[in-house]
Amino acid sequence: MARLFKITALVPSQTRIRTQRELQNTYFTKLVPYENWFREQQRIQKAGGKIIKVQLVTGKQGTNAGLS
Repeated sequence: MARLFKITALVPSQTRIRTQRELQNTYFTKLVPYENWFREQQRIQKAGGKIIKVQLVTGKQGTNAGLS
């Protein structure tokens, strides 16, 4: 059973910037494998984003993640 992190993050959008003051933020939620967590965390922070929420999840509801 794979262990995954469900992360919610806020990243500044680079697509629709007309002026320096007009900066739009993009919220997203994604599942990241346990092994790739550090790489994903670095990617979000280098883009100028903030990680808002992190949860440890498994593939099925009610399954023990193996951490105590």
